[in-house]
Amino acid sequence: MSDTIELLEAIGRDASLRHATSEELTSVLQQAKASDALTAAVASGDSSLLAVELGHNTNAAPQATQTPGQLDGETDPEHDETTDTPSKSDPTK
Repeated sequence: MSDTIELLEAIGRDASLRHATSEELTSVLQQAKASDALTAAVASGDSSLLAVELGHNTNAAPQATQTPGQLDGETDPEHDETTDTPSKSDPTK
């Protein structure tokens, strides 16, 4: 696996490899004796083929990141404290 990661880093650093066609990159990986999974992923364009080799772990996003947030100083109109208290000028409340 470390060889695969090192090859991926080398591809990312080398502009000629980063922008190479899949056929050119597959040829380079075969010459470098890259793993079958990496070579197949490049040839097919399917990065999921590397999942087993790299230790596929599904990352579940925490629930807090899936809800809209508020910026500092914003208030939620449904929980605005000023609307819950009766107005002094309204004698019916």
